[in-house]
Amino acid sequence: MKTLKLILFCCVFLLTNLMYAKPLRLGIAGFTHDHVHQILGRPAKGDVEIVGVAEPNRELAMRYLKRYNLPENLWYPTLEAMIAATKPEAVCAFNSIFEHKQVVEICAPKGIHVMVEKPLAVNTAHAKVMVALAKKHNIQLLTNFETTWYSSHQVAYDLIYGKNALGDIRKVVVHDGHKGPKEIGCSQEFLSWLTDPVMNGGGAVIDFGCYGANLMTWLMKGERPLTVTAVTQQMKPDVYPKVDDEATIILTYPKSQAIIQASWNWPFDRKDMEIYGQKGYVVCDRTLQMRTRLGDGVKRDAVEEKRELTKLSAPYDDPFSYFAAVIKGEIKPEKDLSSLEVNQIVVEILEAAVQSAKTGKAVKL
Repeated sequence: MKTLKLILFCCVFLLTNLMYAKPLRLGIAGFTHDHVHQILGRPAKGDVEIVGVAEPNRELAMRYLKRYNLPENLWYPTLEAMIAATKPEAVCAFNSIFEHKQVVEICAPKGIHVMVEKPLAVNTAHAKVMVALAKKHNIQLLTNFETTWYSSHQVAYDLIYGKNALGDIRKVVVHDGHKGPKEIGCSQEFLSWLTDPVMNGGGAVIDFGCYGANLMTWLMKGERPLTVTAVTQQMKPDVYPKVDDEATIILTYPKSQAIIQASWNWPFDRKDMEIYGQKGYVVCDRTLQMRTRLGDGVKRDAVEEKRELTKLSAPYDDPFSYFAAVIKGEIKPEKDLSSLEVNQIVVEILEAAVQSAKTGKAVKL
């Protein structure tokens, strides 16, 4: 009897391991976001399998599939057709922000998990529908930001909350952007909606303002700001006639403040962040570089130190590995950078920023 029980236990254990070892069956919704190259060109790691792609523009789909040596029979003209034929467990959306809601409306009732590119939604009305559907149908709904996978941000968070090295946060300054999407060579398919005020919700204020809103909400552990104040400009109206290309957003909290500088006018690409606390500061210079100056809040002779960091370990180093781990129950994403709780607030901040820029007044949340 004991031998039989042992055999049964071993069989269950092996079956469970096999189930979790199977790659996540992943579908792709849309090819018009240039970030789609991240998944199409991703080296095979055994954790994710692309089972189908949905893109109404057949020429675009075939061009990309050929470029990455992927079979043409992965292509379907609609998301509904792709889901019916391939039965994915999860879908990654690489279409316009406006279309994120539709992806969730199709996937959620079928129990299919969704990860969208930043930000979560084009406005709060869309976000509320998406959140309600995710909760009703018990799916994971994540938002992918490149900056989530930066070692510097995770180390900074640990310095603040794990080691209490900075004291309370007083000011955060976030710089994000580049020369402009057209200037850096974004595809025409991407530009067609990225520079559209309806499909994208705005210009630089959305495209790069979302990074700072995401990071600050995470650093504040999901706390909403008291006020949102924003100024936007069109420095290149001949290039971007419909949307802003320059934005500054100020968030106020009871005892701290954030300044988010989002631009399509930087001379160089940048994604960096400065965090100032009561006892010191941390400067996150992109992915693996960091500068710190830490004291006790009294000494004035603290010396700035440069730190070279190592890459994050799997599955925290890659959006698709992370997505798979969340779906398998290995990670709980509550209030992290990809979480629904944080990113619903991000959309509220962005919508308030657009409103503030239009009215010239601070918006209270």
